[in-house]
Formats: sequence, structure tokens, C-alpha cells
Amino acid sequence: QVQLVESGGDLVQPGGSLRLSCTTSGFTFSNYRMSWYRQAPGKERELVAGINSAGSSTNYADSVKGRFIISRDNGKSMVHLQMNSLKPEDTAVYYCNAGMFLVRPISYWGQGTQVTVSS
Repeated sequence: QVQLVESGGDLVQPGGSLRLSCTTSGFTFSNYRMSWYRQAPGKERELVAGINSAGSSTNYADSVKGRFIISRDNGKSMVHLQMNSLKPEDTAVYYCNAGMFLVRPISYWGQGTQVTVSS
């Protein structure tokens, strides 16, 4: 069955760094666009970063541009999010998403990992 498992969330001080990882199985990873979303308490889930299936194109939310880097390893079916210069407003549950369109949209989600930025 399809599985996406996020890891790497933690409590970190402002200005610190974290690296999130998403380990996947059960689908052809290299065919899917991968994205990271986040959801803070009382807010809607928002797109943080995305990377195309080949890893040749990325996009970021304005709020994280220049601080976060998304990358993927198609050989290991993993996607990562390097988060630098973290701010308290980055506090959220971070979710990994796999998406593609084949006749209809296909979307898989992980269970999320908590990132807390606080002194």
C-alpha cells in the first residue's frame, strides 16, 4: 500500500535549522511531483515547496524563499526539506504530498511531522 512517512520534526530555536525527510513506498515515486505543505493551528494548510518528478524544477512559497530548499532522491524514493533561518511563524505540522494527473488527479499524503520554532 501507499505510504509516506515524514521525519525530522523537532523543537528548534529561532535562527536554527532542521531537515525534514519523507520516505515513500507503494507507488512509482519518480512519476510524481512531490511537495511539502504545512498547517499551523487555526490556519489552513498551505503549500511550502514543490519539486517536479525529475527534480529539475522547484517552487517555493514567498514566505520561505531563500531559507528552505526542497530536494528529492528518486533512487531512494525520498524527498527532503532543508529549513534554515527558522522563524516562530514556521511553527506548524509539515506534510509530505505526492501528486500527479492521470485521467484524474492522484494525491497521497503523509501523517505529518511537528516543527516548533521557539526560544
